[in-house]
Amino acid sequence: MEETINQALPSAYRHIQDATKAAGFTMASDMMTCCLLRTLAATKPSGKFLELGTGTGLSTAWILDGMDRHSSLISIDNDDKIIGIAKKFLGDDQRLNLITTDGGDWITDNREQKFDYIFADTWHGKYLMLEEALQMLNKGGLYIIDDMLPQPNWPEGHHEKVANLIKYLDTRTDLVLTKQVWATGIIVAVKR
Repeated sequence: MEETINQALPSAYRHIQDATKAAGFTMASDMMTCCLLRTLAATKPSGKFLELGTGTGLSTAWILDGMDRHSSLISIDNDDKIIGIAKKFLGDDQRLNLITTDGGDWITDNREQKFDYIFADTWHGKYLMLEEALQMLNKGGLYIIDDMLPQPNWPEGHHEKVANLIKYLDTRTDLVLTKQVWATGIIVAVKR
């Protein structure tokens, strides 16, 4: 077995990747993480999906590729220029609702919503407002985070935040989790 992706890439992937590079955006999810996101999305037919941190839409494209036609995805980012790339290449997908807003404000205003799958790829839902995000997860729902292994773009002191988050998630009895020392470091948790 090799770490290669032999399945077709999402149709918009190359366009989004080129636009991401042209925009100088360096915080996009890597392809191995995205491939896992697609596979996990396929486990939730007719699911309700939430992505916190759209970025340019690279991971969004993969999640959509794994979702069935009866599923829906809300994806949030606070940077209008960056999410504009996702809107350009993915905005016509009827299953997708791209929202430009502050993640914390969105979680506060929508805390009554429930999801089968949450990919938290930004501060809100991961390092900030974690409890609120986890309360939005249905029983049996997937909570996925990446960038748990050291990254070159980490700011000073971020290593401690990551270590504290992992330590805290390990103490939760309402989650079954797997920590993967693979790709950028991924945690997949299922709510009991």
